[in-house]
Amino acid sequence: MSDQPNPNPTPTSTTEPALTKSALKKLEKERKKKELKDKRLAEQQQKQQKTVSTSGSNFGVLPLICSQVKTGTKWTNIREINESLKDTRIRVRGRIHNSRGKGNLCFVVLRQGAFSIQVVLSKSEVVSKDMLNFVQNVTRESIVDVVANVTIPTNKIESTTQQNVELVCSEFWVVSTASTPLPFIVSDAEIPQPLLDAQAAEIEAIDSQIAKLNLELETADATKKTEIEENIKQLTTKKGEAQKYPSVSQVIRLDNRVIDLRTTANQAIFRIQSGAGTLFREYLLKLNFIEIHSPKIIAAASEGGAGVFKLEYFSGNAFLAQSPQLYKQMAICGDFDRVFEVAPVFRAENANTHRHLTEFVGLDLEMSFNEHYHEVLEVIDSMFIYIWDGLKERFAEELAIIKRQYPFEDLVYTKPGLRLTYIEAVDILKQAGEELDYYDDIDTRREKLLGQLVKNKYNTDYFYIDKFPSAIRPFYTMDDPLNNGYANAYDFFLRGEEICSGAQRIHDATLLEEKARKCGVAIPTIQSYIDSFKFGALPHAGGGVGLERIAMFYLGLKNIRKTSLFPRDPSRLTP
Repeated sequence: MSDQPNPNPTPTSTTEPALTKSALKKLEKERKKKELKDKRLAEQQQKQQKTVSTSGSNFGVLPLICSQVKTGTKWTNIREINESLKDTRIRVRGRIHNSRGKGNLCFVVLRQGAFSIQVVLSKSEVVSKDMLNFVQNVTRESIVDVVANVTIPTNKIESTTQQNVELVCSEFWVVSTASTPLPFIVSDAEIPQPLLDAQAAEIEAIDSQIAKLNLELETADATKKTEIEENIKQLTTKKGEAQKYPSVSQVIRLDNRVIDLRTTANQAIFRIQSGAGTLFREYLLKLNFIEIHSPKIIAAASEGGAGVFKLEYFSGNAFLAQSPQLYKQMAICGDFDRVFEVAPVFRAENANTHRHLTEFVGLDLEMSFNEHYHEVLEVIDSMFIYIWDGLKERFAEELAIIKRQYPFEDLVYTKPGLRLTYIEAVDILKQAGEELDYYDDIDTRREKLLGQLVKNKYNTDYFYIDKFPSAIRPFYTMDDPLNNGYANAYDFFLRGEEICSGAQRIHDATLLEEKARKCGVAIPTIQSYIDSFKFGALPHAGGGVGLERIAMFYLGLKNIRKTSLFPRDPSRLTP
């Protein structure tokens, strides 16, 4: 079949007449032009590919690493490179964060986790022109091995974490090539939040002005219309000029989370999160707690209510655990005395907020006490102080990295932590003009307000509230025998938001069953739990902590999805 157009095409309908000769010539010209353009593009891509694939004695693409050899080669971590290594020849593996080249000079920023360093290549006997061209054509995010000498630059390198050193490259090897195009450029996702906030505010203000002028345009006379249209034109230009920084939306970030996690701030955030989990374990192990692992497929809702995921379980139904609560208590009844668990928690709450997830990491603990549940409160308070101190002392570099993109104030707290009763907390809110009863639940807005009021009055970002109303706590919570309507229950707060909830548990089987019935819990579904207390049970209390919330509020971040590795919420199940 000929590729040439038919000189006498048949009309396909009465509304599509035959093309004229001049139109046909124009189409043919455009076709040839496109063919030439496509040919040139293919040649360019082939040439580029050929350039990237070219190798010399000290540069090129390494064979795929299939664990075929062990050479004993030593690699140096970027984090460890400093002035003490001056004039040392080292090998470093990292990702290409960005590169720029001109003439006989090329600069590459190499990134490894949260840390980065500048690599310099200049044409010499060691670095050929082919090598320079090769390096400049390696795609961003590709993984490379660099052999280089450590040198001290004349001026600090502000664009990297290792500011007082740089690498003068002598070998450059590609380990893994990143495909293009990238979903977004990592450096675009690292722009400091204050700059993006200021840009968004400026654009919003301009949009508001344009919208107002468009309304005026509808009723303006001819003379006024010309003036308004000119003003809109100027504002539109101003809006374009205001868009200085690319903004990578949260949806795009989360859809491409593997790329998003590579930002230096995210690398640091999840090291902080890991540190919080480590410190939690450390402190409790020092106090002779043991770590347990309870089932997550259970026969009844562990916290009651509708917020539970139901699933088919062979011939019946089962639920995903809302917490390890019942099993922590059963472990206490099994004479473990002090237990903790780090495990996933599932909540089927259709809450699309800044601080809710349908799956998160729970840090739970439970312990027996001798006389008063405040023995447990003191342990939990001391545990949090241990975590706050540990993060500050062990992760100074990571905290500094996070602050560059997401500035926040250092956490202020007292030792021991500030304790308020629920009635005292309500009084503070009442004094600020809030209208609420002493038995009302304190909602999220009031929590934040209370946090600010407490900070102003007591100069602390961290505090806890004791003696919550019984009606807003789970069925297994022990009532306060001295204050009718209140319970031996408590919550801990950080920067005005809840991070931990706990209480003394009912350890008498008869009382527990009675309370469960009042709360509408189906007794057969928790019978084994109730039975655990029939054979003698120590008085005990505990609490549950959200790991993501600890990291979020400690770092002053505005959304919990920033501290969840792969977030799960009502609208997200992937990646």
